[in-house]
Amino acid sequence: MVNSKKHIVGAHYGTRDWLMQRVAAIVMAVYALVLAGLAFAAPTGYAGWSGIFNNQFMKLATFVALICLFLHVWVGVRDILMDYIKPTGVRLTLLVLTIVALIAYIGWSIHILWGMK
Repeated sequence: MVNSKKHIVGAHYGTRDWLMQRVAAIVMAVYALVLAGLAFAAPTGYAGWSGIFNNQFMKLATFVALICLFLHVWVGVRDILMDYIKPTGVRLTLLVLTIVALIAYIGWSIHILWGMK
Protein backbone atom coordinates (compact mmCIF):
# COMPACT_ATOMS: atom_id res chain seq x y z
CA MET A 1 0.00 0.00 0.00
CA VAL A 2 1.35 3.39 -0.98
CA ASN A 3 0.83 6.27 1.37
CA SER A 4 -0.01 9.28 -0.77
CA LYS A 5 0.19 11.69 2.14
CA LYS A 6 3.30 13.85 1.98
CA HIS A 7 5.15 14.76 5.14
CA ILE A 8 6.66 18.18 4.84
CA VAL A 9 9.86 18.44 6.80
CA GLY A 10 11.37 21.80 7.54
CA ALA A 11 8.30 23.82 6.64
CA HIS A 12 8.53 27.54 7.31
CA TYR A 13 12.29 27.54 7.92
CA GLY A 14 12.74 30.15 5.21
CA THR A 15 9.87 32.36 6.36
CA ARG A 16 11.86 33.93 9.18
CA ASP A 17 14.77 34.77 6.87
CA TRP A 18 12.43 36.06 4.17
CA LEU A 19 10.71 38.32 6.72
CA MET A 20 14.03 39.48 8.18
CA GLN A 21 15.26 40.42 4.71
CA ARG A 22 12.06 42.38 3.97
CA VAL A 23 12.13 44.23 7.30
CA ALA A 24 15.81 45.05 6.76
CA ALA A 25 14.95 46.42 3.31
CA ILE A 26 12.26 48.66 4.80
CA VAL A 27 14.66 49.98 7.48
CA MET A 28 17.29 50.70 4.80
CA ALA A 29 14.70 52.46 2.62
CA VAL A 30 13.58 54.68 5.51
CA TYR A 31 17.21 55.49 6.32
CA ALA A 32 17.88 56.34 2.65
CA LEU A 33 14.87 58.68 2.64
CA VAL A 34 16.13 60.38 5.81
CA LEU A 35 19.56 60.84 4.22
CA ALA A 36 17.96 62.20 1.06
CA GLY A 37 15.97 64.67 3.15
CA LEU A 38 19.12 65.72 4.98
CA ALA A 39 20.91 66.20 1.67
CA PHE A 40 18.41 68.89 0.75
CA ALA A 41 18.12 70.48 4.21
CA ALA A 42 21.62 70.12 5.66
CA PRO A 43 24.42 72.60 5.27
CA THR A 44 26.80 71.66 2.52
CA GLY A 45 30.39 70.66 2.96
CA TYR A 46 32.31 68.46 5.32
CA ALA A 47 31.53 70.53 8.42
CA GLY A 48 27.78 70.26 7.89
CA TRP A 49 27.77 66.51 7.35
CA SER A 50 30.27 65.97 10.15
CA GLY A 51 27.96 67.84 12.50
CA ILE A 52 25.03 65.64 11.51
CA PHE A 53 26.96 62.43 12.08
CA ASN A 54 28.41 63.63 15.41
CA ASN A 55 24.92 63.28 16.85
CA GLN A 56 24.60 59.96 18.74
CA PHE A 57 21.11 59.36 17.37
CA MET A 58 22.39 59.60 13.80
CA LYS A 59 25.31 57.30 14.60
CA LEU A 60 22.90 54.75 16.06
CA ALA A 61 20.51 55.08 13.10
CA THR A 62 23.43 54.59 10.72
CA PHE A 63 24.61 51.54 12.64
CA VAL A 64 21.11 50.02 12.63
CA ALA A 65 20.88 50.62 8.88
CA LEU A 66 24.29 48.97 8.38
CA ILE A 67 23.31 45.96 10.50
CA CYS A 68 20.15 45.65 8.38
CA LEU A 69 22.32 45.84 5.27
CA PHE A 70 24.60 43.08 6.58
CA LEU A 71 21.61 40.86 7.49
CA HIS A 72 20.09 41.50 4.06
CA VAL A 73 23.38 40.56 2.41
CA TRP A 74 23.74 37.43 4.56
CA VAL A 75 20.32 36.05 3.58
CA GLY A 76 20.87 36.84 -0.09
CA VAL A 77 24.41 35.47 -0.35
CA ARG A 78 23.55 32.38 1.70
CA ASP A 79 20.58 31.60 -0.55
CA ILE A 80 22.65 32.09 -3.69
CA LEU A 81 25.44 29.88 -2.38
CA MET A 82 22.99 27.17 -1.28
CA ASP A 83 21.24 27.22 -4.67
CA TYR A 84 24.24 27.34 -7.00
CA ILE A 85 27.30 25.92 -5.22
CA LYS A 86 26.75 22.17 -4.98
CA PRO A 87 30.06 20.85 -3.54
CA THR A 88 29.56 21.00 0.22
CA GLY A 89 33.16 21.88 1.08
CA VAL A 90 33.28 24.80 -1.34
CA ARG A 91 29.87 26.06 -0.22
CA LEU A 92 30.80 25.89 3.49
CA THR A 93 34.12 27.63 2.83
CA LEU A 94 32.34 30.45 1.01
CA LEU A 95 29.72 30.71 3.75
CA VAL A 96 32.42 30.95 6.44
CA LEU A 97 34.30 33.57 4.42
CA THR A 98 31.07 35.55 4.06
CA ILE A 99 30.44 35.38 7.82
CA VAL A 100 34.01 36.47 8.59
CA ALA A 101 33.74 39.37 6.15
CA LEU A 102 30.41 40.54 7.57
CA ILE A 103 31.73 40.39 11.15
CA ALA A 104 34.77 42.39 10.03
CA TYR A 105 32.45 44.94 8.40
CA ILE A 106 30.48 45.27 11.64
CA GLY A 107 33.72 45.98 13.54
CA TRP A 108 34.82 48.42 10.89
CA SER A 109 31.45 50.19 11.06
CA ILE A 110 31.77 50.57 14.83
CA HIS A 111 35.28 51.95 14.39
CA ILE A 112 34.13 54.46 11.78
CA LEU A 113 31.07 55.62 13.73
CA TRP A 114 32.45 55.74 17.29
CA GLY A 115 36.21 55.26 17.05
CA MET A 116 37.24 58.46 15.35
CA LYS A 117 37.15 61.85 16.99
